[in-house]
Amino acid sequence: MCIEKGFKMKNYDIILFDLDGTLTDPKEGITKAFAYALKETKQLEVPLEELTKCIGPPLKTSFMTFFDYTEEECEAGIRGYRTYFEDKGWHQNILFDGIEEILKKLKANGKTLFVATSKATVYAEKIVAHFGLMPYFTAVVGSNMDGTRTHKDEVIQEVLNRLEGIKPEDVLMIGDREHDVLGAKKLGVPVIGVTFGYGSREELEKAGATAIVESMSELSEVLGV
Repeated sequence: MCIEKGFKMKNYDIILFDLDGTLTDPKEGITKAFAYALKETKQLEVPLEELTKCIGPPLKTSFMTFFDYTEEECEAGIRGYRTYFEDKGWHQNILFDGIEEILKKLKANGKTLFVATSKATVYAEKIVAHFGLMPYFTAVVGSNMDGTRTHKDEVIQEVLNRLEGIKPEDVLMIGDREHDVLGAKKLGVPVIGVTFGYGSREELEKAGATAIVESMSELSEVLGV
């Protein structure tokens, strides 16, 4: 466990959770959706294990960064991805053991919880509802289907916009990738990085996470539940 000096959980009554790699393990659905899109649009056959790097970043970022897609090719790639994801991928997901107990205790302690994800809101809501987690969250905030609000700072800003009179430094973000950390820090929101998802300790440290935990039990300890 690594915690920045002066970090105290009792100061945070509003907590934002990333979805993929933080609440759930989306590996099967996301990697298969990317594999489908890459084959359909560029005849690329990429092993599923190599596609885990696509878990976390916005879709467009992954297509352009990892596979050299042009803007136009990205549109086709995202359509292909969604074709698979809408049919099968969204429910090829596993809830992390222990996360619901943490959510239940936080809610009982009066904390206000949000999901803040780069995944399209419509899919994020389906996944959260599928696992029966909706009662714990005030709202599920994700990206828009038209390609807007895809970056994590934009998603977090949308949550902040809904929290009238709340300062960014009084809100806490929890996520597993550098995108979560960088997006939160850009807005002045402290962030806990979790290594049980798809980001390494090195990645989270480099991005500047306020605290880093390696297990669900450590997360529970830091959150005080």
